[in-house]
Amino acid sequence: MTKRTALITGATSGIGRATARVFANNGIQIILCGRRQSRLDSLSQELSDKTQVTTLNFDVRDKASVFQNIEDLPKTFSEIDILINNAGNAHGLDPIQSGSTEDWDAMLDINVKGLLYVSKAVIPGMLARSSGHIINIGSTAGKEVYPNGNVYCASKHAVDAINQGMRLDLNGKGIKVGAINPGLVETEFSEVRFKGDSQRAKKVYQGFTPLRPEDIAEIIWFAVTRPPHVNIADLTVMCLDQASSVVVHKR
Repeated sequence: MTKRTALITGATSGIGRATARVFANNGIQIILCGRRQSRLDSLSQELSDKTQVTTLNFDVRDKASVFQNIEDLPKTFSEIDILINNAGNAHGLDPIQSGSTEDWDAMLDINVKGLLYVSKAVIPGMLARSSGHIINIGSTAGKEVYPNGNVYCASKHAVDAINQGMRLDLNGKGIKVGAINPGLVETEFSEVRFKGDSQRAKKVYQGFTPLRPEDIAEIIWFAVTRPPHVNIADLTVMCLDQASSVVVHKR
């Protein structure tokens, strides 16, 4: 039986890395995508005794690089069965009147346009085979808006809309489309948002037990192992202590 192949964007940390590990442990052939080649190499080395692994070093914002890298995949990795659109970032936490336009560009280019570029590069192959599974990693920020979250929330609301539109457009084509929308997950997310301010980032997760990347990876694995007639279309997951983006029980 031919191994299934999964392409994971943002594979060098957090949810992407945890998902790669779960997939490797279950024999899925993996295409690791990310911007940091040293991390790609390290993860590839870790997983290569469990499954076949290749790496693609590109920034999802770079349209030409996205299409070229995916087009140039080795033949053994060229038929992508599972696409995990995981790459995404938050930059800053400022009211809209004082927000950085550079931060806005980064969030919209990575979270929205990057997801679209990768999807457009992968979907034609799925259509040709009448088979495939796309999971878009959204956020509770795509379901509600919180103070100072303005453009980040807008980008994740866009992911929610794209997920729905993609599912409609691919209906009847044999391709599953769904979204996993996590709440607070302890990753490098806050380090990036607060631009390396480790103390501020740590405070986000103090006083309660947040989700772990492995929790989301296990849910992704559940989604991709459902019977052919079952599609997890849209799933929101929060830790026990989180009730909404702004209501978190802290001890």
